[in-house]
Amino acid sequence: MSNSIALGLAALIVAAILADCLLNSGGATLFLARKTADLVDYLKFWR
Repeated sequence: MSNSIALGLAALIVAAILADCLLNSGGATLFLARKTADLVDYLKFWR
């Protein structure tokens, strides 16, 4: 992955989080954070 692709993806992620915060009060970001925490707990079980 080149630096320009990495910067473009980072900018896209930041824009999506900003849009969520402005339009949805951060609901989708909070949902994804909770589901990611659940996934980490699930993967710890299989370790």
